[in-house]
Amino acid sequence: MADLTSNFCGISSPNPFWLASAPPTDKEYNVRRAFEAGWGGGVWKTLGSEGPPIVNVNGPRYGAIWGADRRLLGLNNIELITDRSLEINLEEMARIKRDFPDRALIASVMVPCEEQHWKDIVPRIAETGVDGFELNFGCPHGMSERGMGSAVGQVPEYIEMVTRWCKESTDLPIIVKLTPNITNIIYPATAAKDGGADAVSLINTISSIVSVDLDDMAPNPTIDGKGTAGGYCGPAVKPIALNMVAQIARTAETQGLPISGIGGVTTWRDAAEFLALGAGNVQVCTAAMTYGFGIIKEMTAGLSGWMDEKGYSSVDAIVGRAVPNVTDWQYLNLNYTAKARIDQDSCISCGRCYAACEDTSHQAIAMSDDRVFTVKDDECVACNLCVNVCPVDNCITMEQISAGELDERTGQPVAAEYGNWTQHPNNPMSKAAE
Repeated sequence: MADLTSNFCGISSPNPFWLASAPPTDKEYNVRRAFEAGWGGGVWKTLGSEGPPIVNVNGPRYGAIWGADRRLLGLNNIELITDRSLEINLEEMARIKRDFPDRALIASVMVPCEEQHWKDIVPRIAETGVDGFELNFGCPHGMSERGMGSAVGQVPEYIEMVTRWCKESTDLPIIVKLTPNITNIIYPATAAKDGGADAVSLINTISSIVSVDLDDMAPNPTIDGKGTAGGYCGPAVKPIALNMVAQIARTAETQGLPISGIGGVTTWRDAAEFLALGAGNVQVCTAAMTYGFGIIKEMTAGLSGWMDEKGYSSVDAIVGRAVPNVTDWQYLNLNYTAKARIDQDSCISCGRCYAACEDTSHQAIAMSDDRVFTVKDDECVACNLCVNVCPVDNCITMEQISAGELDERTGQPVAAEYGNWTQHPNNPMSKAAE
């Protein structure tokens, strides 16, 4: 039986699934029920400075993107950090940690970018018994207008500065939550590392307008006839999150920096993908908001079963295993050759592959009078668009052409040796690269 125990930058939890800092972790009632359901840890909804609490809107806070079956693909939210007093939050956090000592409890924090604010609040929160801190440098709305959230996360110098202040204020692990609203994630990740961060978490929400109400002519969600950009999350952002996690894991400046993966984790498979690309654990929000806390049972059972099947005895055995296979485009093997193959027994003659290839790709699929679809090897460039538009799983597959076999498109035998763009004769820099 696979061991799901997680040890993330010194913080132990019974499994690698943490609830992200968000509405699901807003209060003791929620977190208690989540831990009872089996979640390995949770990041408490972001705490702010002592004083008058944050004020949220009293209208819709969420917009959504749905698939054809009304499955939720993405949420856009305009909610701010906790609107409950700091004192109440701290009392509740202390009780949760007392009652669930084996679960990871992390305090998310966001205060003005002034040294004393951070050095005052961090030790006070530490008294609750929390296992660590997550510095929220990601929120793209509401708080950023006040010089917090992504307004800090987009300035590496500020990230390094605030991280150092917090490291001077506590011996507990410091996790820096990064914003994706930046051109190169390596810059803020490096800044966090230079400031002494024990780990980074990413991604926070992406600044977005999810849709427009064409009757009211205002963005959704609409508040009294007006809307604003919010933070986008859910399954739709997973590809962006995976790429940024992989970038940090494979870049020399940040390699080895522990990563907590966030962004569209809905199934155990999503979690495994994040782990394989270098994350030490994952944080979940939208899935819990969609299906409730009970989804953790499916996640842990699925991950454990897959690990047993593959022979992975621990979570650590998965972490980073796919990273060596992430490369830059210029190093991909240009001599690798494949062709599409259609399983006629599975084909339902819908014609989607033909329409996609004929109209928008390489005219490599033929259609007979009786709607039998076949691949024209002399035109197929192995783009695999047909695979992705086909509604029948595994009806169309990609078949590698062995070295020495004729590629009918080029009229040349497939080369056996590896060859990339840096070596290609069409590359004007190939000789210089040699």
